[in-house]
Amino acid sequence: MNRDEALSPLFTDLYELTMMFAYRENHLAAKATFSLFIRGSEGLNRGFLVAAGLEDALSGLENMRFSQTDMDYLRSLNLFPEDFIRSLSGFRFTGDVWAMPEGTICFADEPLMEVTAPIAESQIVETFLINTLGFQTNIATKALRCMHAAKGRPIVDFSFRRTQGLDAGMQVARNAYISGFNGTSNVLAGKKYGIPVSGTMAHSFVLAVGSNVEAFRAYARSFPDNCIFLIDTHDVIEGAHSAVEVALAMAKEGHLLKGVRIDSGEMVETSKAVRRILNDAGLDRVQIIATSGFDEFEIEKALSGGAAIDAFGVGTKLGVSADAPYLDMVYKLARYDDRDVRKTSPGKITLAGEKQVFRIMDRTGKYASDTLGTRSEMIDGTEPLLIKVMENGRRILTSPTLQEIRKKIQDGFSNLDGGYKSLDHPDKYPIRLSPRLSEIQ
Repeated sequence: MNRDEALSPLFTDLYELTMMFAYRENHLAAKATFSLFIRGSEGLNRGFLVAAGLEDALSGLENMRFSQTDMDYLRSLNLFPEDFIRSLSGFRFTGDVWAMPEGTICFADEPLMEVTAPIAESQIVETFLINTLGFQTNIATKALRCMHAAKGRPIVDFSFRRTQGLDAGMQVARNAYISGFNGTSNVLAGKKYGIPVSGTMAHSFVLAVGSNVEAFRAYARSFPDNCIFLIDTHDVIEGAHSAVEVALAMAKEGHLLKGVRIDSGEMVETSKAVRRILNDAGLDRVQIIATSGFDEFEIEKALSGGAAIDAFGVGTKLGVSADAPYLDMVYKLARYDDRDVRKTSPGKITLAGEKQVFRIMDRTGKYASDTLGTRSEMIDGTEPLLIKVMENGRRILTSPTLQEIRKKIQDGFSNLDGGYKSLDHPDKYPIRLSPRLSEIQ
């Protein structure tokens, strides 16, 4: 969302509003601290996570307001008394927020954010924060896994048409970019975030013009210095030969074909065959871009088989994080009115107290382990990961640029041992409790 864009508090589940009213009626107004984290369930095939979504979260908290139409709608429910509804006109979030900066490499079961505010305020923002940080952290993590699998090859986000709504499409483009993607097909995201945009032609263009050669010639006339030909509308090998024919004609006029794109079929042997055809024609600088059903698993499979692919377009499986379409992110009360509190439900036990995450590095600068401690303590030789980003409902730090977030992710990922980066059955990163945090449990 835009930094100054108003956010309706009705972006919430109904029980947040009913609790808000019940807190008021029962004179429960003390400050409460909620901890937001991702449960480390056995089914989460992620050895690391990338904290993302903080910029949108802080913008939403700063600009959360009940409009007149919001209050009129609540009246129509016949659920709340008039005096409560009228009181909502003055609602503002006035709390403090501690969070991991966007781009922090983090892990399940440690807080990405803690919110301290009068309990009605800290309660009503729950749905918004889980929705915002959960989705974006998931996509940023998926995108970084793709970058790891590509081993330095460029990747472009092609997911927009398959993401689940406009907001998701914008967030996927942004989070893929901060995780290392080279660009996006999403033109609006390019405008809003300054992300490089990329795109060529669809099969419909080839079919409309009539043949591969005619279509490639027509496209080259329109974009002589920015041509990537889609060669699999019919037979890929035939398409590659057609691309060579047009590319050689372009070269005589001083223009270079940038690449050919393959969007279907078996990729390993096909890409090798196309590479031979291009090289035999002296077109070794022409790239082969593959764009059919890729994510980190398919990228790794293709490259381990020796595919001659120079770059990837990654779409649907990124945009919906197909192998792990959700993270079990939760937002749990950890302290109320100077009392540390915890949930003890079987399988869903939480940690009491306001917390800090302390990262320990080994002698080589690699991440060795994290310790969950209390917010008030200091642990020698560690880096605290949660920083205060909002005070009295206003952010207190300048937002980083996307380039700064990209670098933070790259630097952090380089400090993570390979076992945690594994795409399947990664090593479990060690997380411990400090003696002080253990004691208050």
